[in-house]
Amino acid sequence: MEGQAEKIPDSGKHYLRYAFFRVAREWRSLEPVSKKQLGTEFLEVLASAPDVAISLFSLVGFRADADFMVLLDSTSLDAHQELTARLLGTKMGRYLETPYSYLAMTRPSHYIGSHKHPGQEGTAQEPPVCKFLFVYPFVKKREWYGLPFGERRRIMAEHFKIGHKYPAIKIHTGYSFGLDDQEFVLAFEGDDPSEFLALVEELRGSEASRYTELETPIFTCRRVDAKRMLALIG
Repeated sequence: MEGQAEKIPDSGKHYLRYAFFRVAREWRSLEPVSKKQLGTEFLEVLASAPDVAISLFSLVGFRADADFMVLLDSTSLDAHQELTARLLGTKMGRYLETPYSYLAMTRPSHYIGSHKHPGQEGTAQEPPVCKFLFVYPFVKKREWYGLPFGERRRIMAEHFKIGHKYPAIKIHTGYSFGLDDQEFVLAFEGDDPSEFLALVEELRGSEASRYTELETPIFTCRRVDAKRMLALIG
């Protein structure tokens, strides 16, 4: 298992879980042979879930409160629960904490319409392939939902127009209404972090940004294979 997601059959809806893990300090005191054995068991469990597409990312050196992220994509919530229980039940699972976890579902946007640009709006069947994934929960102010739909669509058209100026950045939008604390989980992928920085800075001046309630914490995640992920956590 190289830790990169494979396409799974499309049943019309996909559930995404962004699970962030932190390794306990005791892990670093284990002998290298023990860590290798425990890590191997953990990866074997990851590889044995045929109904869940998996992508692995490292946050080592990027944040102090998370070491790696596992992106799970499945058409079944039960599959998410079963795999997570098995992972935490491994010997390596004893050394893992989950400081952040975000659940969302994919669906077509109400606002894209003719503004869709091929390659920029990701879907569950298109797992991340770029070097970096920038993930954060997102909540809009309640005033946003009180606006007429036509007004919201006009505002989002400007938002999309700015995004299309950065074609190397691709967005994956997950919807969390009633499923988790946030309303959306946004994940932008790209090979150059400076391009994402420029995009976010420009979006700050858009009309849509006035209706943002929450868009933190923000995670910079480096896509890695399984062996690299384990090596980076020591």
